[in-house]
Amino acid sequence: MPLYSLRIWLPDRPGALGLVASRLGAVNGDLVGIDILERGAGRAIDELIVELPDSSVVSALLKELATVDGVDVEDIRPIDSLIHDPRLDALTSAVALVGADSVDSLLQSLVRNAVRDFDAEWASIIDVEHSRSGGASFASVGPTPDPAWLKAFIEGSQASLAAAVDDVIWVPMSASDLTLLIGRTGRPLRARERRQATALAQIADTRWLELTRRSL
Repeated sequence: MPLYSLRIWLPDRPGALGLVASRLGAVNGDLVGIDILERGAGRAIDELIVELPDSSVVSALLKELATVDGVDVEDIRPIDSLIHDPRLDALTSAVALVGADSVDSLLQSLVRNAVRDFDAEWASIIDVEHSRSGGASFASVGPTPDPAWLKAFIEGSQASLAAAVDDVIWVPMSASDLTLLIGRTGRPLRARERRQATALAQIADTRWLELTRRSL
């Protein structure tokens, strides 16, 4: 049976997820994984991993969910047969970062794992403080925006929340004076993912400090 990732908004109250599961059962689907991405203002954003009989059932499932009061679908998309566990992915990434034996391999590992862990389109590490040209890239994966644009984006979002966007995460790495940025289109990066990105950057920052001290 094909697997789908289903991101939904639903009321943050007992029984809400049960109503969603019943609508899934109405189209002969099965709920096989749940990840709570964000909670607040009486609503929750969950990512559900569901099995459906075939792709033709997707439209029927969306119609069923539309009948549930307070439920909105943010995104539904097919995924590989392998179900990624965000917690296991985070531990795997932490092991890779702690095991890095050079600054270059550390930064490359950070952007590679960030793209994998967040199913992102790109990730980049830039120096926004010590570059006259407006931001120097130290490592990147994917179609990363120009470092000058990334620097301007960071400065804009610091100055005004209105300049921030949901599809880009940026995390300062204080020990190294670098900044990790992660981007993907179409699916906002939610609170749990932002916390995970912060933890990932902090682990890398600590390892950066160890490696640079060793080289002195």
